[in-house]
Amino acid sequence: MNPLLKKYQTEVIPELEKVFGYKNALAVPKVTAVTINVGLGSNLKDAKYLETVVSTLTRISGQKPMQTKARKSIAGFKIREGMVVGVMVTLRGARMYDFLYKLLNVGFPRVRDFWGISEKNVDRQGGLSFGFKEHIIFPEIKPEEADRLHGLQVIVTSTAKNAKEGTELYRLLGFPFKVKDNKK
Repeated sequence: MNPLLKKYQTEVIPELEKVFGYKNALAVPKVTAVTINVGLGSNLKDAKYLETVVSTLTRISGQKPMQTKARKSIAGFKIREGMVVGVMVTLRGARMYDFLYKLLNVGFPRVRDFWGISEKNVDRQGGLSFGFKEHIIFPEIKPEEADRLHGLQVIVTSTAKNAKEGTELYRLLGFPFKVKDNKK
């Protein structure tokens, strides 16, 4: 069993029941999906770059990513309908917990000048989204092999009903939030 899933079941559920007064363990918010997204940006026509992004996302997530296509043509950005504009992968179940465990214990500590995630990154429905400027923070990617760096966006979806529940869920799971300053 994944250590993060075990932590959720043994520590997080009882703590959330106590804090929010849930009567049933099934009412406690839980993480349902993690989506990793990479936009191609100015490298739309570069097939080698697309190959690199697909390869790195496959190694990071352990699952083959899906290519997202433009729904409309936008002349100003030289985008035609049906062009590949990004790559994404949605993780659920065991792979999701494996990715989150790797992110919390290896990914965040390897980010340069990282001071924590802002609580503003938790939306009203309790979802959390944040991004990385470099994909080389993950252990599957060797920095000397990466010829071109790209960023990625991570979206964590939960069953939380509001931002307060979501923030508390992520904090108890071990997500590093910024410490609030009381000096104003």
